[in-house]
Amino acid sequence: MIEPDRDALRSAFESAVPGYDALRRQLIPHFDAFYGTALDLLEEAVGAGDFRCVDLGVGTGLLSEMILKRFPGVQVEGVDFAPKMLDAARERLAIYGARLRLSAADYATAPLPAPLDAVVSALSIHHLDHQAKRRLFRAILDALRPGGVFINADQSLGATHEIEDAYQRRWEMDVRRSEISEEDFAAAKKRAALDQSATFADQIAWLKEAGFRYADIGWKRHRFTVFYARR
Repeated sequence: MIEPDRDALRSAFESAVPGYDALRRQLIPHFDAFYGTALDLLEEAVGAGDFRCVDLGVGTGLLSEMILKRFPGVQVEGVDFAPKMLDAARERLAIYGARLRLSAADYATAPLPAPLDAVVSALSIHHLDHQAKRRLFRAILDALRPGGVFINADQSLGATHEIEDAYQRRWEMDVRRSEISEEDFAAAKKRAALDQSATFADQIAWLKEAGFRYADIGWKRHRFTVFYARR
């Protein structure tokens, strides 16, 4: 696949920062199940004790905030390459003090801190081209301690054109039911044009190829998919 324009991607998401969080529930059907599954899988893997976690593509800090609230012993490092997103995350998560660190970096090429107990991501990795995804999965494996977990709440491409068209129709129907404004819906579809999604089967295969002990899907509704893999 064609390498995405990272500058265009950064610009698209920085321009979306105002009002970004308010639109999440409108743009992500079954929002609570999607994020809730990721949190439940994380708890199954790490328990209630202290652990170290990196959030790739932290954005405005939505997933990191959920993790920091649920796990009192977690230390989170959020990584993003969009400065305005990081500014929003810094403001949102300031109350967590030393439990949080934010880093400006492109996680597709920057080294990951190690060793880690968990790596998480939400609706970010599908912006990478497929070779970059495969490289990232190997880098994540290398950064994790034995038994560490990778949880990716993301998107998957339909296995055929017909299935992908159905995913798009169902998503548009769900989003329109949320009474989103036409302006916000148009902007979301414009950002979606930068997606580089892969099928869930390919992503599971790439995780196994990277060397994860196992990889599976914890939840899926149309294109929205929660992946998890253990080292």
